[in-house]
Amino acid sequence: MKPATLFTAVTLAPLPLLAAGGWFGGIWVVLAAVYLSAFAALLDQILRLAGAPRTPTTPPGDWADRLSAVLALAHFALLALGVAAVSGHTGLAPWERVLAFFAFGLFFGQVSNSNAHELIHRASRPLRTLGKWVYISLLFGHHTSAHPKVHHRYVATPMDPNSAPPGMSVYRFFARAWLGSFRAGAREERVMLARAHRPLWRHPYVEYIAGGLALLGFSTLLAGWQGLLAHIGLAGYATMQLMMSDYVQHYGLRRARRGEGYEPVSDAHSWNAPHVFTSLMMLHAPRHSDHHAHPTTRYPALDIPSGAPLLPGPLPSMAALALVPPLWFRVMNPRLRRWQARQAEQAA
Repeated sequence: MKPATLFTAVTLAPLPLLAAGGWFGGIWVVLAAVYLSAFAALLDQILRLAGAPRTPTTPPGDWADRLSAVLALAHFALLALGVAAVSGHTGLAPWERVLAFFAFGLFFGQVSNSNAHELIHRASRPLRTLGKWVYISLLFGHHTSAHPKVHHRYVATPMDPNSAPPGMSVYRFFARAWLGSFRAGAREERVMLARAHRPLWRHPYVEYIAGGLALLGFSTLLAGWQGLLAHIGLAGYATMQLMMSDYVQHYGLRRARRGEGYEPVSDAHSWNAPHVFTSLMMLHAPRHSDHHAHPTTRYPALDIPSGAPLLPGPLPSMAALALVPPLWFRVMNPRLRRWQARQAEQAA
């Protein structure tokens, strides 16, 4: 099966399930939640045990950007429906509303976030704008600035708030990553404004904050105070998943000091996951080393470099494991030490 067909089928399959689940609840909302959680995890393991090959890299045609645009536009429709469903305005029972929260939140966290991440790296202004507004709708607009201008520049150093040092739990990481990236992104944008001699009101954060507030206002008009709380809850859940991905994909990996700076970013500074299904669902976001080496490369062309550090499980499963720090440290700290020893041997 062609990569275009695989990406399209895997990423678009949840849309009708979420649409039906948001309106009618019942089996549809159950199927949506299961598809984005248990089914994805189980299929990853089945494909691994069956020896299924990874999705081959392929030169991305226009279909890749078209799929990203469709996913971004669908995100806004699903966000409005998710707010209405979770707040009770589509008539769902309490248990259906809870399940809708997790189903819609998982889609926003794993698919919408991954797609917005792709879009903010595109050269096309309309595509970048789509990605930016997906992040704004999730009340995380500053990621549009902080990710390319801070994370990519300082990854795997103490100057990057989204690179967790060894021994830091994901709970300590949350506040560090959110507040740290907000401040660092704002600082980088202020420097660029000063260099361009532009007024402060042109600061991108004005759009991020005003846009987020406007969309919260829309949710309030749509579904009252329950809609406001539903939007904040869904955005928080989605953003938490984004930060968990950063935590998992860079945990403990550090660039060596070189004089007054650091060694260049290499394949050694990101954890990767070779699992097939969730990699398709997240637009190859688990192929993270290649993304940091080539940030503008579109997702179908990303690969896992030979010798790059690998996670022992799929990215979503490892993020879930990180929620239990003793288990996370038990699994990852020995693996990190082995990786560090291997790097030291190669450098000697």
